[in-house]
Amino acid sequence: MTVQLVIQAGGATDVGRRRAHNEDSLLARDDLGLYLVADGAGGHNAGEVASALCAHSIANYFGATVRSAHQSPEFDRFGIANGARRLSAAVLKANRDIVEISRSSQAHRGMGTTVVATYFSPRAGLMHLAHVGDSRCYRLRSGHLELLTKDHSLLTDVIEQRPELDDQRLSQLPKNVVTRALGMDGQLRVSMRSYAVVEGDRYLLCSDGLSKPVSAPTLAAALGRDEPAQHTATRLIELANDAGGPDNVTALVLHCQGGHTYALPADSVPPPPPDLFSGSSDMTPNHSDPELLILGIEDMDLAEGKESASDGLFKALGELIVSPARK
Repeated sequence: MTVQLVIQAGGATDVGRRRAHNEDSLLARDDLGLYLVADGAGGHNAGEVASALCAHSIANYFGATVRSAHQSPEFDRFGIANGARRLSAAVLKANRDIVEISRSSQAHRGMGTTVVATYFSPRAGLMHLAHVGDSRCYRLRSGHLELLTKDHSLLTDVIEQRPELDDQRLSQLPKNVVTRALGMDGQLRVSMRSYAVVEGDRYLLCSDGLSKPVSAPTLAAALGRDEPAQHTATRLIELANDAGGPDNVTALVLHCQGGHTYALPADSVPPPPPDLFSGSSDMTPNHSDPELLILGIEDMDLAEGKESASDGLFKALGELIVSPARK
């Protein structure tokens, strides 16, 4: 059953107070239900090329897959949202495009970009989210602001591996380092999720030029104002610049009209049909198999003196933390 869902979008981007040029890009395609913010980096103004190419490539992919997406069910046979898979595939295609140009053009060598992108599916009232890097997506629902993305940053990775480190050691880590970005390598991991859209939801896609200098309470207050999305986006840019404008700043605000009256997990779908495993002996469940398999554990060599991959990572992190802080 199709859910009546209308998106009112408003976006703005600004160079900020301390940068010479703007390397951020934003895209709002109401016809595709596609919205994104990309934050580029690289020498010789190549960052703006990377972010613009990211937006262009993702839009092209969505435009080329409209028919096949319309003919596909909302969820695949494994209970995964096809819209999220499509969005992730578009980001991966953009990454390949950026890597190809970066490797073939000396002027664009080393360029890259973060991205946060959403795709709205009206027929199911779902918002699909994909992101790479530290560009963020917030949701304001019933006055409560939630961060829906998790930064792919050096700080996040270190805390996941070494939560016991004190603040003094963490402060020695290089600042503004992302561990995932389009253009870094031909292989890329894209974080993706799907969420049910509830009547009145408001979403904010932004670069770190907004999320770093402007506090979460201030963001929530701005998003909660009774004004058009475009006015809110402009207001957020002003708030970032009033806070010093340390970086390029981009805000894309999405007001949702329609949607569900209440939210359930987006993966609340029936289990895969019984015939999923039929026709192939390789996919037939074997009830003698263990209940849980941990990838790679069967290959572990527990011989004394053997160094594991995690030991190597901890050693590298230790060397980084004890080294003098990079400016």
